[in-house]
Parts: sequence; C-alpha cells; structure tokens
Amino acid sequence: MVFDSRIPIGAGAGLIGGGITGAAAIAQGAAGSAQWWGLWLLQRDRKPLPAVAFSLGLLLGLLDWVAWNSTAVPLLSGHVPTWSIGAAVAGYDELVRTGLLGALVGVLYCGLAAAFGTDPEPAASRKPHVVIVGGGFGGVAAARRMDALIARGLDINVTVISDSNSLLFTPLLVGVAAGALADRHVSAPVRAALAHASFLHGRVNSIDTASRNAYVTVVGGGPQRVPYDHLVLAVGAVPHYFDLPGVGDNAFALKSIEDADRLRNHVLGVLERADAEPDPAEQDRLLTFVVVGGGFAGTELIAELFDLIHDVRHYYPRLHGLSPRCVLVHSGDRLLPELPGELGDYALSILRERGIDFRLGARLVGADARGVRLGTGEELPTATLAWTAGNRPNPLAGALGAATDRGALVVDATMRVPALDGVWAVGDCARIPDPAQTAGWYPPTAQHALREGKTVADNIAAVIGERAPRPFRFGALGVLVSLGHQRAAGLVLGRRVSGFTGWILWRAVYLSKLPGGDKRLRVLADWLLDLVFPRDIALIRDAAPGPGARVPAATPVAAPSSRNRNGHE
Repeated sequence: MVFDSRIPIGAGAGLIGGGITGAAAIAQGAAGSAQWWGLWLLQRDRKPLPAVAFSLGLLLGLLDWVAWNSTAVPLLSGHVPTWSIGAAVAGYDELVRTGLLGALVGVLYCGLAAAFGTDPEPAASRKPHVVIVGGGFGGVAAARRMDALIARGLDINVTVISDSNSLLFTPLLVGVAAGALADRHVSAPVRAALAHASFLHGRVNSIDTASRNAYVTVVGGGPQRVPYDHLVLAVGAVPHYFDLPGVGDNAFALKSIEDADRLRNHVLGVLERADAEPDPAEQDRLLTFVVVGGGFAGTELIAELFDLIHDVRHYYPRLHGLSPRCVLVHSGDRLLPELPGELGDYALSILRERGIDFRLGARLVGADARGVRLGTGEELPTATLAWTAGNRPNPLAGALGAATDRGALVVDATMRVPALDGVWAVGDCARIPDPAQTAGWYPPTAQHALREGKTVADNIAAVIGERAPRPFRFGALGVLVSLGHQRAAGLVLGRRVSGFTGWILWRAVYLSKLPGGDKRLRVLADWLLDLVFPRDIALIRDAAPGPGARVPAATPVAAPSSRNRNGHE
C-alpha cells in the first residue's frame, strides 16, 4: 500500500524532470521530434537529453521523499522531523522506489515527446548564420559592420573564426621588428571589437561548400563543425618563397607578431655574438643583414633595421669602429615600383646616403645558414636574411574548388564567389575586379580590405533581405612608406609628399587608423620615447646560434679594437 501511495508523487517528479529537459530543448531552438533527438546525439557535445531527464527525475524523486516522508508525514502525525540517519535507513526501500520511479517516468516523458512532438522549427524562421573566417582587417571590418546592422534590426547570427585572437595592425609590424614599438601595442583583441558577433579561437581545416559546414580545430580544444548560411573568407596571405632552395628554412618572414619578435631577438643576438667573435671574417658575416624585396615592406624593414643596429651599437665595445652592412636585394630595376619613379629615386638616394647597400635587378636564387646566393653570381655571407619579396593567398582559398588566380579566389564585383552559393571573399585571398583597370584587380592593401569588409557585410544583408548586392568601388586615398630617420615618401590624395613632412603624415595616418584610443596613446608614447632614448637591447629569449653558425672555442675576450672592416688599425 505504501508503494501505491507513492506512485502519483514519484510520477509527478518524473514528469517535472522530463518537462524541464523538454523546455531546455525548446530553448535551444528545436522541439522534441525524433529527428531532432538524433541530431542532438550526433552533433552536440553534451549529454543526451533522455539521460538528463533520468538524472533530473531521480533527483526530484529524492527531494520529494525528503519533503514528504521525512518532513510532511512526521508533522502531520504530530511529531518533530528528525532528518536523522536512522530515519533515512528505516525508509530506505521507499526512498529507492520513489527515486527510480521518478527517473523512469522522466525518461518515458522524453520518449513520448520525441515520438509525438512537433517538427523542428522551419529553416525559414531560423536566424541566418554568417561565418567570417579570418581576424584581419577585412574579417574584422565585416564583423563590425554586421554588428552595426544587427543593432539596427538585422536578425542574424555572426561568428568570427580566427587562429589569432587579436587583430594585428600590420603596417606597424616593422616597428616591432626594429624594437621601436611594443608588440602588444600594435594588436587588439578581436573579442573587444565585437558587440553582437561571437568569436571562436580556432583554425579552419576545411570547408564543405555543399553542406555549408566549416570544420574547425579549436585552440585548446578539439574538432568542431560550424554550419553557415553565408561564409566570408578573409584568411589573408602567407609567405611565398617560390621553392627557392634553402630560403624557406633560413629566411625570417614578417607576417605576425611572433615573426617580428623573432627577427628582433635574432638581430640583437647576432650583435651579442659578433661582440664576442674573435674571427674578423665571421664577425663581418654576423654584421651583414640582408632584406629581400624592394616594395613597401622591404624598404621600411631595411631602414628600420639600419636604425636599430646603429642606435644600439654603442652598447657593444668590440663593434666600435666597425660598419655593419644592411643590404636590400630587389629583382626590379628601381625601388618602390608602386610609387612614381621620382619618389622611388628619392627613397633610393636617401637610403644610400645613410649607408644602405642595394642590389637592384638581382634575384635571390638560394640561401643556407652561412649566406645567400644571387642570380648575378654574387654570394653574400650573412647570418640574417629577411624575406618580404613574395606572398601567396592562404591555401584554404584554393581548396574550395572555385576559380582562382595565383591561389586567390576570383570573385565578382560584389565579392561573391560565382561558383559557390553563399561564399564571399575579401582581402588578400580574393581577386576583386577593379573597373578602373582593364583586366585588373584591387590591390591587397589594408585600406582596401577595410572597405571590402564593410561592403561585403552590406551585400550579405541585402541578399538576406532579398535585395540586390552592390558592386565594390573604391579609389585609394594614398600610400606612404617610412624611410627611417624622420623621412618618408608617398602619395596622399594624388599629391606627392616626401621628407620630414611625409614622415609626419605617415605617423599621423597610421596613428589615426589604430583600433582604439588606448592603442593610439601607447603607440604615440612609444614613438616619443624612441626620439629621446636608445632602443631596448633586452633579449626576449636566449639567442642560440642559427644552423651552420660556428660557435667559437673559449677565448679570452679581447679589448675593444679600433679595427675597421678592411682590417686597418
């Protein structure tokens, strides 16, 4: 009779437990159909809902036993509840029966809901999911524009996926490599830039455009599938060494904060080794720094490295009187081909006056740990080779099966990939037609990527709203290149600028483009301190000799020498 009296209460506990799990299912955006339960088991990294209902029904059954048997029954009988171990042992059988009954009824409820529940929510009533792959200028610009559109009423979900959790301001990366800027000052966390969009820190391994799924390896986690309705590919570019022998193994790239820190640390480590090196020939090799590529990045890098080396040389007594060599190798016949000829000639003359060597019209054909080889037959012994002469789109762009140009996705004027429904591309991994050029593309610059990201967000919103997307149109505002030592050159709104005026404009423009007022203040402080104090020579990590470097035997350290590079006293 006792068991029969507990059936309604145990069953009620189970129904409540099952009802709670059903409500949770509805809150997740789907009702309790059999199809939905199957998807939950296969795709969700959570416990199956029937198991949750079992546990919750069991718990509620136990709580009911405490509330009724241990509390209400004694009170109704005129006794004071004891809640003692003895009382629990005396009613143990009833406790087990009540708990199990609640658990079984909870599971039964889930089964009935799965069999007779409503169908999943129609696809048309779900929020479209926009996935942005890449946390650079184009990807973040698209996400921020979508944030603004969501604030105005656009009903979508947005997820940004990037293998770096920070937006790197790449135009100032050279300053980090040269020790003029702190690395954390030229990057900003992507999460802090997003208001409504979510962020997933991970690497996209593959994209199934047929089923519209991106497969991601989450940093610090495991694989994950991310479905999408619209996909924006903004994965940028990676260094391209053209399969030149030894270059990829011995060259320093400049694409990330880690690259910049590694190069700076290497240069300072080389100066430390040169200061302790007794062999003049090896010392000369250590004090030769080679940069390949005569575009903006290479020109700025050679100028900044020159400033770094000469700014800190006084810390190394045995290097006094020596002349470190900075050599720029460029396959073209003039420096900075992106600028008018006279500005390129101006930059060349300024840098030559400062003591930088140039190898114009010369191609790098190979490298090893001891030096580099040029197509002219010249060999340059060096311990430092920096590569800025070539990039290629991220291989993920070419793996989608659509038309490409040198690895970049060919898109239409609206930045949509014609052969892939729901796929868009911006930035370095896309070829966007430029109507101002016959069979030409927009250049892969930061100012273009920013505006491409905003336009692609507007175009996706237009497609979702069943409107026509608009073509991308943008005329570059200008280009500037720093030549170091308070000099710069470039074009601003079609006007040529150079010298100190150009340098002031260069710093003002890049300062204004930094994300966030705190970053602007920090970079400005770094620049002001750089004008007054010498650069820091602290090594971030121990600098070990590179491959092939000769480690000298223990030798008494010589006194500072006045020997010059030709061996004269």
